[in-house]
Amino acid sequence: MLQDLQNDFDTNYPYDIQILGINQAGFEAGNADICDGRDLPWLQDTAAEDVWGVYAPVYRDVWVLDADNVLVGVFNLTGTSLAIPANYNTLRDLFLTAAGAP
Repeated sequence: MLQDLQNDFDTNYPYDIQILGINQAGFEAGNADICDGRDLPWLQDTAAEDVWGVYAPVYRDVWVLDADNVLVGVFNLTGTSLAIPANYNTLRDLFLTAAGAP
């Protein structure tokens, strides 16, 4: 569903919104599966970078950052299906707010 949201931004909105994923170090084995059929960038965290350790996200968090990389909000996908229009719209609007949409 995040691929659908990215496609929505690319097609319907005049903002440079980019969705990407960061996989926790130690879980590299699933990278091929998560990337299959998707165009979203997928980054692999490492012990040296320790992005997950620095930011301490919860599994399936979507962190929305503005153009200055300031956190605007967090939306967790566990138990919150983007197939439900209200949830999709909430996350979409969070991204649009971060992009400076009126």
